[in-house]
Amino acid sequence: MNINQATEKLYKLQDKISAYNHAMSLIFYDGATTAPKDTAQNRAHTLGILSEETYILMTGAETVELLEFLDENKASLSDKDKRIVYLSLKNIREMQKIPMDEYVAYQQLISESDTVWHDAKENNDFASFLPYLEKIFETNKKFARYCAPDKDPYDYYLSQYEEGLTKEKCDEFFSTLKEHIVPLISRIAEKKQLDDSCLKGDFPIEEQKAFSYELMKAMGISLDRCGLAETEHPFTTSLGSHFDVRITTNYNTEDLSSSMYSVIHEGGHALYDMNSDDDLAYTCLDGGVSMGIHESQSRFYENILGRSKGFVEYVFPLMQKAFPKQMEGYSADDVYKAVNLVTPSLIRTEADEVTYCLHVMVRYELEKRMMAGEINASDLPREWNRLYKEYLGVDVPSDREGVLQDSHWSGGAIGYFPSYALGSAYGAHLYAKMKESVNVEKCLACGDLTPVNEWNREHIWKYGSLKPSTELLGEALGEEFDPLYYTKYLEDKFGELYGL
Repeated sequence: MNINQATEKLYKLQDKISAYNHAMSLIFYDGATTAPKDTAQNRAHTLGILSEETYILMTGAETVELLEFLDENKASLSDKDKRIVYLSLKNIREMQKIPMDEYVAYQQLISESDTVWHDAKENNDFASFLPYLEKIFETNKKFARYCAPDKDPYDYYLSQYEEGLTKEKCDEFFSTLKEHIVPLISRIAEKKQLDDSCLKGDFPIEEQKAFSYELMKAMGISLDRCGLAETEHPFTTSLGSHFDVRITTNYNTEDLSSSMYSVIHEGGHALYDMNSDDDLAYTCLDGGVSMGIHESQSRFYENILGRSKGFVEYVFPLMQKAFPKQMEGYSADDVYKAVNLVTPSLIRTEADEVTYCLHVMVRYELEKRMMAGEINASDLPREWNRLYKEYLGVDVPSDREGVLQDSHWSGGAIGYFPSYALGSAYGAHLYAKMKESVNVEKCLACGDLTPVNEWNREHIWKYGSLKPSTELLGEALGEEFDPLYYTKYLEDKFGELYGL
């Protein structure tokens, strides 16, 4: 076998793995959106079989032999092929350390768990979800010991979502945020609060759906390649490749901003996924490189653009057209102030920009203690409520609005949450760099985000997972990442809004 033959086999393997992932993603997406309630067992059965086939395909002797041959001859490979081989071997070597029966059982567990979580949240029934949550955390601890026995289990999972991230780095990062954000919240609390009544009322779902599509078009999202559906907890997923991306939202008929900013947030994820270079399609390089970078895009569009004065002024006529009675008597400035109201709240996905990272810190502290064995899954509701009182000063009235509000743990996404805060900070630093060459305010004023999207595509999107996240971010910024860009952005914006 020569290099050309091996490379051809590599791409055939990537095609096959992509096809399996496509099928499993479709099954998950169906389960989270339109599937009937009592079909979870059916999906778990199919996912178990597909997971087993994927495991065999990825860890089989022929695959390992092929990848090791290419790795030994990587001097003859292109940068793209080297990266595919590196990521594939990394993934395989980790999977090989997990017994196949345990790997398959875990895929079935999280499929069933997602359905149980939906019901538990709807019925405010943490007890029904608790056995699944216990199994998920215990299995993740076990897998971490298999894959990285010399590494702290939580550090292992943090680095799965953001390469090189550790508890020590998270602690330092969150400490920096606290130092600036907590005093800012205190100063804002002393001022007269902004009025958000223009966003409250009766907003029928059908009208919100139509408005959602208008928002997607305003962001530059192709509706021919990006679908929108409803689910309990909004998410974005690519189905097989960047040629087919789906976003979801959850409509609140009494609060227009809830779905509006969920669509913009998920739309940011979609733009990133949809704009990988076409030659990365059907490979492990197709799509975002890390969740920190991914959240930098979603949080950038949701907040830095979406809650800016220019963007609100542009979409306000669309709001008036979609909701003429509800918007009667209100101005774009009223909406701008409403979407930037700062007040401690219960729900992370609906939190304002200033208090948002405190919601993330609660989850980070709980995950860290769970993975260290300091608390049990049964302790989570109590500890969640305690930290919300301590960090945000709010009382949690129910588990539905507390520990059951997020879908992440039901899907095994332990270590994901810090990415939201990191992404917010990455986005602010990228925004500062972008403004050196793009007149963002002008783009917003004329309702044309093409130059903004082109900058993101050129510096972030097109690379997919071709470059490690630290390298990608460093090249885009031209300097080392600094979270103080984020705290300054918050201090400047809300200082002006609240007259601090």
